[in-house]
Amino acid sequence: MEIPSFNALIEQSIKDHWDLDALTDYKGATLQYHDVARKIEKLHILFESSGVAKGDKIALCGRNSSAWACAFLATVTYGAVAVPILHEFTPDQIYNIVNHSESKLLFVGDVVATQIDGTRMPALEGIVYIPDYSLVLSRTDRLTYAREHLNEMFGRKYPKYFRREHVAYYREQSPDELALINYTSGTTGYSKGVMLPYRAMWSNADFARHVLGPQIHAGDPVISILPMAHMYGMAFEFIFEFLAGCHIYYLTRMPSPAIISQAFADIRPRIIIAVPLVIEKIIRKRVFPKIQNHKMRLLLGMPVISKKVNEKICEQVTAAFGGRFYEVIIGGAAFSQEVETFLHKIGFRYTVGYGTTECAPIICYADYQSFVPGSCGRAAIHQQVRILSDDPATIPGEIVTRGPNVMLGYYKNPEATAAVLDADGWYHTGDLGTMDAEGNVFIRGRIKNMLLGSNGQNIYPEELEDQLSSLPMVAESVVVQRGDKLVALVYPDYEEAKAMGLGTAELQDLMEQNRQAFNTAAPPYSRLSAIELQQQEFEKTPKKSIKRYLYQ
Repeated sequence: MEIPSFNALIEQSIKDHWDLDALTDYKGATLQYHDVARKIEKLHILFESSGVAKGDKIALCGRNSSAWACAFLATVTYGAVAVPILHEFTPDQIYNIVNHSESKLLFVGDVVATQIDGTRMPALEGIVYIPDYSLVLSRTDRLTYAREHLNEMFGRKYPKYFRREHVAYYREQSPDELALINYTSGTTGYSKGVMLPYRAMWSNADFARHVLGPQIHAGDPVISILPMAHMYGMAFEFIFEFLAGCHIYYLTRMPSPAIISQAFADIRPRIIIAVPLVIEKIIRKRVFPKIQNHKMRLLLGMPVISKKVNEKICEQVTAAFGGRFYEVIIGGAAFSQEVETFLHKIGFRYTVGYGTTECAPIICYADYQSFVPGSCGRAAIHQQVRILSDDPATIPGEIVTRGPNVMLGYYKNPEATAAVLDADGWYHTGDLGTMDAEGNVFIRGRIKNMLLGSNGQNIYPEELEDQLSSLPMVAESVVVQRGDKLVALVYPDYEEAKAMGLGTAELQDLMEQNRQAFNTAAPPYSRLSAIELQQQEFEKTPKKSIKRYLYQ
């Protein structure tokens, strides 16, 4: 397969969309594509003058913003290796990643800037403040001089003015060249640095162009909600759209459901990329209460009327997401069966994809029109997917994948690399799944989370938790094994309980009723011996999946 230069695609998009709006900080300033090119050029001058070489690592840590996006684009188009760091990471995790990756420069956002200590990252040559690219710390005279004289140097290089034809970026030597190191959410100890080559970046963008290109056009608005430091947000809320000439809006602050709802109404995005948590919160808090009353239940129980009622509900749910989107793509964690069944029943335009950081990220996807509910789509363009099982349709096996999306390995960790990448290039995901005759993949759970019942049955805690989430007052749950018994740890919906005047004793009674209802429907080996209430929400990774290892 002929793989074109990824940086050449960035260059082409900037030239093709020169006068279009590119990046907007929501309720703030807008950069057009030519403004982005100008910022990239200035950062290239800064890198060159301060001695950054091709292949040097540049880390970025801050909330999504147009200045973050420009710094990232400047890094890859210069030929340096980007190291995006999730801004939710603790200072210790940030030091660990900067030091482990041997980053030369670190770009920091306004919040992160106040939390970190430069002395803990002794090899850094400088820390750059993302909002205005000023220096928080400089350890070399060259960097200090370059930043102080940046506008002057830019003026000398482009005495007339900076034009389209001046845009010329580093074309990677080979598709296997390292573009980015993305540190996984680090659920156990220190996280692993996933080495992603330019081919993986291109392949994900090319996949998105094939499946969404006919629907998404230059000038279309999109909202970036997921952190760009996470590959899911990076690939499908930023890179694909930037290459397509879209207008990307950054929320720039904590994306609470209220802020997200307001942004959907104002911006009316053309495509929505989301993690299940965001969709589930909007549906459970804003939609379910309206339709779970006696009158609605009666109407929905009448076949002639229910179709009309479902259409009306679908219109309202669609309007809640801005009303202009082609489809909502959900991924990054397990999706509640209750919410999914509801969305399917009303005919909502959604689909669920599947990927991992190690594949930058896409592995499986299907357009909403051909998507099979409960699945996560079929092998994505350029990727092969298999289930390691004697009977993939009925017996779960490990999901493995091969293709240009797959990483080079884990940075400075050959043992971890050898454990997941085999001699034939197959990446072993650690996820269990089945596959039907049409190639639709159904995820059953993580191998490492699988519990063994007293008679040797395989128990997938994720499936039990999904069933629990549809019971009254259950906000979140984790099923753990104690001896040969299963116990559900439940964080109840305390807001709802307070509104109904329920105290701890009543909540405990309600959970006991939940347990009995659950056990009536469950096979003997997956029945719960107890439900224990949790006072605090479960700790989560940045992509909002629960850190299970803390509760085992």
